[in-house]
Amino acid sequence: MIYTKKSPALLIIGVVMLAWGWLNAGGGVDGMQKWLQKSAYSDHVKVKEKFEAELRVATEMAQAEGKPAPEMKMPASKFDHAKADQATLAYFFGGTFAALGLLVMFLGAREGSLDYYLSVVPGIAYILLIAFVVRWGFDPMFANWGKMTQDAGILSWDFAKIFNLNYVVIGIVIGILAVNVFKIPDWAANGVRTARFFLKTGVILLGTLYSAAELAQLGALSVVMIGIFVLGSVGLVLFMGKRMQSANSMTAVLSAGMGVCGVSATVAVSPVVNAKAAEIAYTIGTILIWGVGCMFLFPTVGHLLGMGPVQFGAWAGTGILNSAQVAGAALAFDPHGIETLKVAEIFNITRVLFLPIIVLWLAAWYVKHEEGAQKVNLGQVLVAKFPVFVLGFILLFALSSLGLFAPAGHYQGKYFSGDQVKEEQLLKGKETRALEAVLDKASSPAESQALKDLIANRKLTSREQDNTLKSVARREGMDALAKAAIDKAGKVAWHDSKIIRAYRDWIAWLFAFGLIGLGMQITTKALKQAGGTPLIIGGIVGTLKAVGSLVVVLLFVREFV
Repeated sequence: MIYTKKSPALLIIGVVMLAWGWLNAGGGVDGMQKWLQKSAYSDHVKVKEKFEAELRVATEMAQAEGKPAPEMKMPASKFDHAKADQATLAYFFGGTFAALGLLVMFLGAREGSLDYYLSVVPGIAYILLIAFVVRWGFDPMFANWGKMTQDAGILSWDFAKIFNLNYVVIGIVIGILAVNVFKIPDWAANGVRTARFFLKTGVILLGTLYSAAELAQLGALSVVMIGIFVLGSVGLVLFMGKRMQSANSMTAVLSAGMGVCGVSATVAVSPVVNAKAAEIAYTIGTILIWGVGCMFLFPTVGHLLGMGPVQFGAWAGTGILNSAQVAGAALAFDPHGIETLKVAEIFNITRVLFLPIIVLWLAAWYVKHEEGAQKVNLGQVLVAKFPVFVLGFILLFALSSLGLFAPAGHYQGKYFSGDQVKEEQLLKGKETRALEAVLDKASSPAESQALKDLIANRKLTSREQDNTLKSVARREGMDALAKAAIDKAGKVAWHDSKIIRAYRDWIAWLFAFGLIGLGMQITTKALKQAGGTPLIIGGIVGTLKAVGSLVVVLLFVREFV
């Protein structure tokens, strides 16, 4: 069987990408980019003005000394880097797709493994082209519109931020429209199915951004919260399923999907409870409806309540069902940062680790309640169905904790190590003197010691010290210079490294790609499969889980990351 469809689509996509790279490299779309990349262009203007001033001074000095004008090159700005990055990605992928497109058109495909792997490339190119448009076009466009309407007084709030109109949400919506309105072209179908692979790859790579330091702080909290809500959700579904006379196998897979980790748990539990294909479809449909709503609702509620990355990450990682949906909500809440996503995935991974316990529980429950139920090999099921991406995440997390991906003293992409803070970034004499003058503002020995340590070291040395001094800086009557010194020390300590920025960027691309592809798998048919009873049970349990975890987070979770 030949899987690769003979179509010019891959070649056309490659040519379009190459054209965009050429236009960026040559400055042909600078006018558009100036509007889309407003903050980056503002930086470009400042860099240019500073360069011109330095060039003017250097030229005047050279003329006064009778020397020729010096040759100076303007340093690259954020705007220059943004254009160069777009050109590089467009050239690389455009060239690759164009070459493969020519291969498909003129040489065709032969039956075999190469044909199968080649058949997924057009779909990958299709999604990636949409990702380019969304990340480089729609995302900054809506951000600009939201800010413009607020600045103009048309609205008192930034509608793009409140409704999370960023690359994550826009990408999912475009994916949903593509499959339900325009349909997925035959030549792209195989490639679209790779979306979950890229999502799980992104989760695995997140392990490079974690260390044992934050797990020590979030780990215990995540285990307690997840334990309560996972076990509680599973138990509640089992209780309601019996009362509503749902089939035991249906109730069991629904409890796993609603309680643990969505589709993965549903698939893992299904052979243990002999679930029928229709029951698995009903469960996945219920999870899909609930999860799609959560991806849009959670970030909006989070912004309205003023939640920080730790609070929202804990809520999303506990209250949302599927790994992809957790990632989608976290990225929608904070599309340009990684902190929210990291916290959410810690909670999400903790939840997945409960899967073996739930499989054993449901196996015992099913055998007890189902007449004629056959025993299955639980160990074999766990090995075969346990999410492999979790093992990949744990491996990279372990390597990251050993310092393989980050410098010494590196916490969550931020610096508290003296080796990573440059001399010119340390506090100056007038700043330390201002801090000495406000020592009497300390209301506890911990605050007093934190101030003394900052004065002595001229930098922050731990996140605990950072948290303590943040509360001191917010104290009424605090000297402006002392407050500025604390803020400066905080910004230096929380500075991103180049390697972490690179990881963050690639992870963002993986999630952008995966979530667009996920949207392309959300069909109206799949949503209708949720049916009546499973949807009612799932809706009640999902709502209780979301509201309950929100209350717990707001009451007990503080912003310490």
